[in-house]
Amino acid sequence: MTRIDRRALFTSGAAAALLAASGLSAQSRPRRGGRLRLALAREGDSLGMIARGAAFDTLIELAPDGTLRGELATDWTSDATAQHWVLILREGVTFHNGAAFSATDAARMLRRHGIAAQAETAIRLTIALDQGDPQFPFRLTRADMIVRDADESPLNGTGLYRIARFEDGRHFRATRVADHYKGDTAGWAETIDAIAMSDPRARAAALRDDYVDVAELPEASELPVDGDLRYHPSRDHMLLAARPSVGLPSVIGQGTPLDDGRLAERWWLV
Repeated sequence: MTRIDRRALFTSGAAAALLAASGLSAQSRPRRGGRLRLALAREGDSLGMIARGAAFDTLIELAPDGTLRGELATDWTSDATAQHWVLILREGVTFHNGAAFSATDAARMLRRHGIAAQAETAIRLTIALDQGDPQFPFRLTRADMIVRDADESPLNGTGLYRIARFEDGRHFRATRVADHYKGDTAGWAETIDAIAMSDPRARAAALRDDYVDVAELPEASELPVDGDLRYHPSRDHMLLAARPSVGLPSVIGQGTPLDDGRLAERWWLV
């Protein structure tokens, strides 16, 4: 196969890619520990998005700056037509129930999406597309491309956080997995607590009164004007508000207001 250089698919330069690899600024390094509490809108799928981003992995991840980086896949190549692809998968990864992850799990996920995929070995996956697609690696970063176990369990993933409690549309709690393959590059809080609340005024009050650390909010009218809260992307065009005890990465994904659904593993408590 002729290799398509992954750098040709990157949307920014090498310096930005290096920054995205850690998700941090040089001036604001995160620390491990604590419980990150989130108040999310009940409308839409904010709760499910955060839970999936915490508990499950995709084969390839879209970094906040738009670059690609391996998650369950460590390398990907194609032939000159970009129709036939080979992915090399990460060794030693387990699902939260202890079962080993392999190319069979990845192939099953891809076939569910109508993509012809075959596990040649435990870590080598071959893919044949209907037509050439140089952007195929970007397709593998979508939230619906998470890899589940053979039972298609909604709670058993390979992600940084293991779901301890989940009430659909209401609440979930997740705890950090010890000795995860991502090590100290992501997943700073030891526990993630997320609750869905329909009324934005209730979410604002929970943030204002220190019941949560981050709130999904459409605007700041219920928040103190002279407070020390932090806003993303700004107070005038707000999607998220956070207490000053929350550390934010230097680059925040713009795909969704929840840092591309990866907020649980990218934000931290200072």
